[in-house]
Amino acid sequence: MGWSAEKNKTAKNNLLLFLPAVGILLAQVLLFPMPSGAVLSGVILGLLGALGALGLALVWRANRVVNFAQGDLGGLPATFSVLLVTLAGLPWLLSITIGFASALLLGLIVDVLVIRRFFSSPRLQLTVATLGLAQVLAFCTLLLPKLWDAGPAVRTLPPPFEFSLSTGGVAFDGSDLLAVIVAPALLIAVALFLKLTDTGVAVRASAERSDRAATLGIPVRRLEAQIWVLATALAYVSMILSAGVNSLPFGVGLGLSVVLRALTALIVGRMTHLVAIAATAVALGVLETGVRWNTGDSYLMSPILAGLIIVSLLLQRRGSRRSDAEDVSSWDSLGEVRPIPAALARLREVRLGRLGLVAAATVLVLGLPLLLGTNGQFKAGVVVIFAMIGLSVVVLTGWAGQVSLGQMAFVGVGASVGAWATVEQGWEPLTSMLVAGVLGAVVAVLVGLPALRLRGLYLAVTTLAISVAASEWIFSNRAVDWIPEGRFDRPQLLYRLSLDSPLRLYYFALAVLVLMGIVLRRLRKTRTGRVLVALRDNESGAVAFGVNPIRVKLSAFAVSGCVASMAGVVLVIHQAAFRQQTYGAEESLLVFSATVVGGLGSLLGAVLGSVFQRGSQWLLPAPWSVLATGVGVLVVLLSAPDGLGGVVFRVRDRALAYVARKNSLSELNFNRDSGIETPTDVEPDETVRPDATVGPDATVESDATTAPDAPVEPDADSEAVS
Repeated sequence: MGWSAEKNKTAKNNLLLFLPAVGILLAQVLLFPMPSGAVLSGVILGLLGALGALGLALVWRANRVVNFAQGDLGGLPATFSVLLVTLAGLPWLLSITIGFASALLLGLIVDVLVIRRFFSSPRLQLTVATLGLAQVLAFCTLLLPKLWDAGPAVRTLPPPFEFSLSTGGVAFDGSDLLAVIVAPALLIAVALFLKLTDTGVAVRASAERSDRAATLGIPVRRLEAQIWVLATALAYVSMILSAGVNSLPFGVGLGLSVVLRALTALIVGRMTHLVAIAATAVALGVLETGVRWNTGDSYLMSPILAGLIIVSLLLQRRGSRRSDAEDVSSWDSLGEVRPIPAALARLREVRLGRLGLVAAATVLVLGLPLLLGTNGQFKAGVVVIFAMIGLSVVVLTGWAGQVSLGQMAFVGVGASVGAWATVEQGWEPLTSMLVAGVLGAVVAVLVGLPALRLRGLYLAVTTLAISVAASEWIFSNRAVDWIPEGRFDRPQLLYRLSLDSPLRLYYFALAVLVLMGIVLRRLRKTRTGRVLVALRDNESGAVAFGVNPIRVKLSAFAVSGCVASMAGVVLVIHQAAFRQQTYGAEESLLVFSATVVGGLGSLLGAVLGSVFQRGSQWLLPAPWSVLATGVGVLVVLLSAPDGLGGVVFRVRDRALAYVARKNSLSELNFNRDSGIETPTDVEPDETVRPDATVGPDATVESDATTAPDAPVEPDADSEAVS
């Protein structure tokens, strides 16, 4: 009886997973009705999306990471196949076969050259690595047509055979029929493979606990390679069928549009239930077709997807399972930079060295723009502004541990307010920055409310979806037409100082960056800053000592949103126009990856990341700048996991170690992984210690033994894989 009751309960839970798909279809029927032919077209679109979602789910199960390169993994070999047919004149079947073989090879190469090298790294690093990988693959896709002396263009794959059917005002051809046959068959084949074969069982086991699976003799890395090859093959089939049904678009942002829709299906399907994920993807395809049929555009899908993601995550019970705890811990910050111990800071050599570095940096940032010319000064101003945005990422992710992939949405809030205040109200920049900073803090707090229950991947996906919705629905003036369009005259600073020259804009942005850095540095040294880091490192321990996690997290969102919004005002004044594409989700991902490359552990990392990313775009023409950024991300993450800022501070620590030995202070420990040991005369506030003061008489230990961890239950999702 007990076994039967448990089986009935499992069956009931599995059926509940299909309710979102049913609800989506019901919403389409009631709100966006359409004829039967359009419904069939939506089903085909949903089946192709289900293939991409299934590949994303497999990678998630194997690596616990969102593969932002999923669309580009299929886009590159699919583009190759289409070019073989349209430009090389090869037969359809031969071209598809060559493309499929190249997809399998691409998946294996990606696993061997990239994924395996991050096997033991934090999942945050691997996630950012997939962003870099997506840029490299997008560059290769854009460059492929040059093999035939052609340029990038939207291309369509011709039908493989003659077929014609017209129903409900929609015409279908051989490509549509092929998609209806191949997509469901492939979905069923993959599900049976995972459920019935030994390899499928091993994949599911290694996905739950890869370290335990390895100790039991399961070849985890070989299975991981098989998963990436299979995911690439699924992405290829999805893209090549899409090239026949609609067309094969091109561009750097192609992968994000594919990933976001697949992510929605993945989250609504509880990340592991493959049948529910596929059903949700099909329902979303039908809904998108209904939206386009009734409105002539699909821009409404972005807020719908964001709403589905937020509601689904908030309704899911999280935090009590072992996999949830592992997901949270794997998204921790990449390290903390410690200050110079007081015993060394007082030495003459150190004081002179610091003074010399400050003087050199001052001469560089003030004098170099004078040698760059007008165009160079304008671009240098952009680098400085994006360094401000990087500071907001450091506060939110590096200090508070809240991973946000939608930071440009906060920047867009400030930019839109700045444009409106300048054009409609005639305010000067400082007033606009103050108002935008307050509004940005409020918006960030509202966005951060889901952070009270979500962390790691789930919060990151939520902010990414919100960023897409804001870009396509609000910043485009489609929701409310209030953001001024076109160029405008730059306002005078304090109604007196003109900003109508690139050099003055640069110095204005530089002054704002320096002030932000000073304020944030002081904030990090206060009790609030120490509590942020303590909560990031050991939330249960901090809570046990009386820290209010809700207030602390929302404070981090408020500070980050304020900084980002003020940077948005500077950016829109610098550009003298509000451009929707500047604040899109693609830019959010680039800003986040650049800050990780620079180093999330320090404010300097934000500056170095901006110089790295924007500098490569500055020096190299498109699409070569895309390649440089993508390769640079991968190289930096592999060689310097704590970013460029970490490299700088390691060099500093070696120099300080030499000075310490020279002055008989050899007891100082400069091991970055073990913290700092200082002499007895070092002042308490001059070091970053594992414990952080969170109350008048209490400290929070960084060790997890400070307070009992929350009870961990077996993962209930492991039985819902069919």
